[in-house]
Amino acid sequence: MDIPRLHPDTIKDVEDRVDILDVVGERVVLKKRGKDYLGLCPFHEEKTPSFSVSATKQLYYCFGCGAGGGAIKFLMEFGKQSFTDAVLHLADRYQVPIKTLAPEQRQALQEQLSRREQLYEILAVAAGFYQHALRQPEGAIALQYLRETRQLTEETIQTFGLGYAPEGWEALYRYLVEAKRYPVLLVEAAGLVRPRKQGEGFYDYFRDRLMIPILDSQGRTIGFGSRTLGSDEPKYLNSPETELFKKGETLYGLDRAKGAIAKADQAVIVEGYFDVIALHAAGITQGVAALGTALGERQIKQLCRYTESKQIILNFDADGAGTKATARAIGEVETLIYTGQIQLRILNLPGGKDADEFLKSSPDAVAQYQQQLATAPLWLDWQIEQLLVGKDLAQADQFEQISKGMLTLLQRLGDPQKRTYYAHYCAQALAQGDTKLTTRYSQDLVRQLQRPKRGRLQAQVRGDLLERAEALLLFLYLHCPQQREIIITAMDERDLMFSFSHHRFLWQQILIQEEEGTKDLLQGLQAIALQFPTEFAPLTPLFHLNEENQWDLERAGLLVKAAIAALDRVSHEKNRAYCLQQWQSLDPKTDPDKYAHYLNEFYRHDQKVRELDQERFVSLLDVIQPGLQE
Repeated sequence: MDIPRLHPDTIKDVEDRVDILDVVGERVVLKKRGKDYLGLCPFHEEKTPSFSVSATKQLYYCFGCGAGGGAIKFLMEFGKQSFTDAVLHLADRYQVPIKTLAPEQRQALQEQLSRREQLYEILAVAAGFYQHALRQPEGAIALQYLRETRQLTEETIQTFGLGYAPEGWEALYRYLVEAKRYPVLLVEAAGLVRPRKQGEGFYDYFRDRLMIPILDSQGRTIGFGSRTLGSDEPKYLNSPETELFKKGETLYGLDRAKGAIAKADQAVIVEGYFDVIALHAAGITQGVAALGTALGERQIKQLCRYTESKQIILNFDADGAGTKATARAIGEVETLIYTGQIQLRILNLPGGKDADEFLKSSPDAVAQYQQQLATAPLWLDWQIEQLLVGKDLAQADQFEQISKGMLTLLQRLGDPQKRTYYAHYCAQALAQGDTKLTTRYSQDLVRQLQRPKRGRLQAQVRGDLLERAEALLLFLYLHCPQQREIIITAMDERDLMFSFSHHRFLWQQILIQEEEGTKDLLQGLQAIALQFPTEFAPLTPLFHLNEENQWDLERAGLLVKAAIAALDRVSHEKNRAYCLQQWQSLDPKTDPDKYAHYLNEFYRHDQKVRELDQERFVSLLDVIQPGLQE
């Protein structure tokens, strides 16, 4: 089908109906800051959030890379979609009727949209078929299993739409295709039947299985999970991937749990369908399940839309497979963890029980489970404990292996206070109650964590100079209105960005004030400082004039040139190092073009660095007042 020309009314209706927080929040972890939301930009790598989303303006903007726009633009950039595809995606999600400018395209487009609606309908009808079969004589064993083995009430069975797939090869096929007259190719596309490998015809995908409908966040059936009632393998079987069902993007029970997650400000992820059902039946309704043990970043980000504190508790089984799944899940979301975007906790229930087993283990099991949730350790505590499992600290080789593992974990922590805390925590574990050894090990760990790596001292000197240059540029922007256009023009022309998070934050607020037409920039920023006291704390010296920095205002033009040159030099220096690294990794015989390209680029950036050194004819070490950073 040709790309449809969408009617302006459709585009406007989509823009009016869409909520940018929903669209972005599924893909970026957002935290509320004042009236807006901040997160790590999905369009470039960063460690400090500079990506802002405004619910009132329905816009996003990254102060690090300059990406910005509305919900449609976000989908286009993030998913590499065309404008039309992005609009159609949002129209389907928000149930906006589609109108096109070209009449001949309307039927084809309607057929495309109608296909998805038919798939939803077929899956809903199939769910009803399975539920009906559960109440028939052929479903007696399945119903008995639910009532006796799983101890589910009639209300719970109905609430979760549990059913039974009959034993025959064509029971559902005959019902959907022959009785209901649905096209067999659509039934296949829904993941309910498969073509026979030999001969013609189709057979049911699910046979003689307990059926568990999987719903999307809007409560529509998109697929099924199933459990065998005998010894058949696999024990659990999910629908195949379809247009509607994506295993890595789906969480079982989210349609029922999202309200409770928001209320409890916490999401609990368990391993199986019946764990979720048991939690909800017990009144712990913030529980969801990954489909299998594969839990990814996309699923975690979905949950973060509903919890303000971003607290996620993983309650996988405590057996070997569950432990591996937990470790794998931590690895999948480690970027979100180390940057502080989520608060991940790990719950291993006593006796290695899963949630379903635990909740049936005693009369006060629900209260015990709630207590376990309240005291679940942070992910890092859990990882440290895992290093100690099955190890003998009295053995020198095992002691060394454990201490190295601890050091590796702690080195990735960005917060110095956390590193110190966990150094003492690890030292206590290694010392096994010996207070003298605890002090010694703690000091040793802290010393190793503080040990500068090769090249770090030179980088620190450059970093200090760069930080002071950025501070000077912001100071002059605040106090010298005549230099503002010069600074903005220079940064735009040279494509420069602030490297330090507190400077990026101030620059972001400056641009917002300028966009809103604030007459007194200093006064406007000082008013905002009341909303962000922590962020503005290191920026306070930039707002005040004194005898030392008064002299800088008189030579502002000179200092702006020097500071811009410093920022530009660092940018070219980084590019020079990258080109050198790429050039050294290439073989001129097998890839002569790239070899020559990176060599030429290295010389170009190297020459630019030399030119910028000449441009900074006044040394920054002489002109930048240290008082700005004190």
